[in-house]
Amino acid sequence: MSGRVCASVLQRASSYTLTLSSPTAPQTRPAHQSNYSSWGSSRSDKLCLTAKDPGNRPQSRRHLSTRRNLDFQLSRVQINSILRSNEQIVSVPEFDGRGLSAVRKFESNQLAANTPNEDRRSAATCLQSKGMLFGVFDGHGGWPCAQAVSERLLYYTAVAMMSKQRLEELETCMEDGRAVPPILQWYKHHADFNYHESASLYIDHLRVFWQELLDSEEHGEGMSPMDALDCSFKRLDADISLEAQVSLYNDLMKSTAIQVAFAGSTACVAHVCTDGIHVANAGDCRAVLGVLEEDGSWSALPLSQDHNTQNQAEVERIKTQHPTSERDTVVTDDRLLGVLMPLRAFGDVRFKWSLELQQSILASLQSGVDLDSLNLYQYTPPNYLTPPYLDVAPEITHHKLRPQDRFLILGTDGLWDELGNEEAVRLVGEHLSGIHLQAPVSPSERQMKLGWIHKLLLKRRARASPALDTNAATHLIRHALGTGEYGELSQERLATMLALPQDLARMYRDDITATVVYLNSDLARL
Repeated sequence: MSGRVCASVLQRASSYTLTLSSPTAPQTRPAHQSNYSSWGSSRSDKLCLTAKDPGNRPQSRRHLSTRRNLDFQLSRVQINSILRSNEQIVSVPEFDGRGLSAVRKFESNQLAANTPNEDRRSAATCLQSKGMLFGVFDGHGGWPCAQAVSERLLYYTAVAMMSKQRLEELETCMEDGRAVPPILQWYKHHADFNYHESASLYIDHLRVFWQELLDSEEHGEGMSPMDALDCSFKRLDADISLEAQVSLYNDLMKSTAIQVAFAGSTACVAHVCTDGIHVANAGDCRAVLGVLEEDGSWSALPLSQDHNTQNQAEVERIKTQHPTSERDTVVTDDRLLGVLMPLRAFGDVRFKWSLELQQSILASLQSGVDLDSLNLYQYTPPNYLTPPYLDVAPEITHHKLRPQDRFLILGTDGLWDELGNEEAVRLVGEHLSGIHLQAPVSPSERQMKLGWIHKLLLKRRARASPALDTNAATHLIRHALGTGEYGELSQERLATMLALPQDLARMYRDDITATVVYLNSDLARL
């Protein structure tokens, strides 16, 4: 039922145009493109670091070190100030007036490598339906698409889950010019940015979406979280594409929509309620569940799969969508058409539209507009023969909550570049419990020479070190960038990674966003 409703509203998404107020042009993005291949970019050899190829997933960088004649010294106070500047901790009431909450609290943080940061994050409680929504978004080709998706996607999901009765209340209020009942309770960090000038556009398109749901006789009590997530991803991407094509009042408004559409963003969104966790993922962000085992150890349960060339099933999925003559060109150099790392994403119309449509849209801008200032480059991906090559259809998983499920980690790929699933879960789990389990010394380890025993002791001591941060997301970021050879926190390494100049930082690390959602595991016992 809900699948047919979703297909219907998606089909109608391109059948309307809107009149809206003029937005201001967004800021210019940095020159570096995080998920595109770095054509012509140079690498610095001024640091004894293994430089990160901006277009490839980096190898392990546990053994990075600095030359002693370079002054990249930051004090502990400076390091903590940098790491904690975007921290967020939110406690959630156990009972919100509508029912029990599956979330006790969440902790989040971000650390930029790009200037400005191309990652975004969102968190909100659904006020007209059940549960909470959390999302992390990794922009590429600039930040505009990730920004727009972070502001809009949770609204689309929440609206899709609302019953027809509640949607009718929204529509009646809009028609009468009365205040509309709030759909989401947002949890914003004070530094979070919003496209205020685009608010009318976003509301208008969201309204068209719920009007189409109202027109469907099958919508009834609303979509399930799984159907709502699937529909909202696809519908928002269709709206982003449409907004770059319709006639708008002026070039400022047009440039905003075009920047969003030509940039791109991956997304990982979790809906958490007493019925369990639904995760929708498009791209290479990731969701991992932290599970407390009976013996007190921690294990990681992935709730998403990365959509990149490391996922052979994903590569094959894309190849089967194009003629056999293109099998050797659709994915080359571990990138889509040799250019794009993630294989699913919002925006990125360069990989979705026909060449004729792209040229027409860019030509529709006034001749006085500098495309470079809009971060739009006149290039065509190689072997662009049978578009579209990219879509945003999310892969959705469902997990029923159990007593041993303690927390959910959502992170952009900058986090997972540095930490494996098990390591991240162990760090958060031991941070939560304050207990650092050590494996017994094995028979082979008992035969070690003195030097190796010393290294083993250093590793064990590192694991028992007290946490420096109350925020688990900060704890993850600190360890992602500052872990040394034996698992210890290296002040020198952390200082070096945080003190890198803006033009070098993105060569050695990525923007990192992490959100840790603590689950009310007692609900699983009810």
